[in-house]
Amino acid sequence: MSQNLHISEASMPALDQRKPTRQRFFLVVILFIGISVAYLDRVNIAVIAANSRFLADMGIAGQPVKIGLMMSLFLGAYGISNVVLSPLGDYLGSRRAMVVAYVIMCASLLIGGMASTFGILLATRVLLGIGEGLYYPMQNTFVKNWFPPKERGRANTAWLIGQSLAPAAALPIFTYLVAAHSWESTFHFSLALSLIPLVLLLFFTADTPRAHKRVNEEERKYIEENLAKENGDGSEGAPVKEPFLKLAKTYASNYRFWMLLLILASNSILSWGIATWLPTYLNKERGFSWEAMGWISSLPFVLGFLFKIVAGVIIDRTGRNAPVMALSALLCAAGVYLGVTIQDNYTAAIVIALGIGASSAQIPGIFTLLQKLVPKTAMSSAAGTLNGIAVGFGALSPVLIGLSISVTGNFSSALYFIMGIILMGGVLAGILAAQKL
Repeated sequence: MSQNLHISEASMPALDQRKPTRQRFFLVVILFIGISVAYLDRVNIAVIAANSRFLADMGIAGQPVKIGLMMSLFLGAYGISNVVLSPLGDYLGSRRAMVVAYVIMCASLLIGGMASTFGILLATRVLLGIGEGLYYPMQNTFVKNWFPPKERGRANTAWLIGQSLAPAAALPIFTYLVAAHSWESTFHFSLALSLIPLVLLLFFTADTPRAHKRVNEEERKYIEENLAKENGDGSEGAPVKEPFLKLAKTYASNYRFWMLLLILASNSILSWGIATWLPTYLNKERGFSWEAMGWISSLPFVLGFLFKIVAGVIIDRTGRNAPVMALSALLCAAGVYLGVTIQDNYTAAIVIALGIGASSAQIPGIFTLLQKLVPKTAMSSAAGTLNGIAVGFGALSPVLIGLSISVTGNFSSALYFIMGIILMGGVLAGILAAQKL
């Protein structure tokens, strides 16, 4: 009997090895949760900026430039942090960098919920930008390290849809919290949720499949063999610590990297300008009630979720990124233009939402192509530089829209300007499409 038991136990590992684990898919769920909570943390400002008590408490009622400054300062810190701090991921490892980032983010939310002056609130926005700027590029490094090239389109989509779903859910939730409780409660809610990804990152992730205790030999071999094929040299692409300038040269000397950056910059200008001002636009200029404003503001993010899923599937099936990015820009520009000119408020809101949602299809294409162009050792710094500089352009959008409103008294001129910017990104995507990328 003991002999039979011994044979049974001995055969179990071999049986387990024939069936690969699927920890990389659990990892992408954690990445989805992490980016979702991060995006939720940043958008409460868009809702409370339309709340009269918050504006009175901060002393900024009737000052649209200062309202825009709350998002612009966050984005400025976020962009700089992306560029300056992202190389830490190539040295410390993605997991440690992401944990540090979430600790910083939690501290900013804790202080934000207690802010008594506009200056303190702005300081928390800068702190949040630093934490999120360090966090974002690490997601790309995880995908590069864990997923074979043929799976990256869907893997990127799986976490990137968090950027759409989180604001879609957050805007009506924050609207309710402000109406039922106070603007401070939006910070308390975000802080509580932020503890979830912090725990998941600490206990359920590793920088590479080889370092993860729950990855069996079959899954590890599958990932590493496919990464070796991508490298083209028979190696699995283990991280090598090299000087930052040497790493930067691997992507900064590639003109396609800069084209991707400008495409993402055009998308960032649209995204952050709209994310900051859409609730106010719907409430003040289109006359929607506070309750209607909440769910209509979430509509672009719901549609963005759907566009990202479609984009990820198309990219993996065709191996092409740029055509999706170019079509996305055209649909976005058409939606914004028609939305501004349509008189019926509900129809206009839906058409604008469709246009903004379509712009989200660019994001999986941008980062999947980036992961194709950049070597593994430089992935964190490349993603940080790309996202950081692009967001730097986006940081100008909220305050420029605020300035435009104060000068013209309406949103139309700012929306036309944004439409032109997104079309410029579409032209660059068209050039990449002509190169079969």
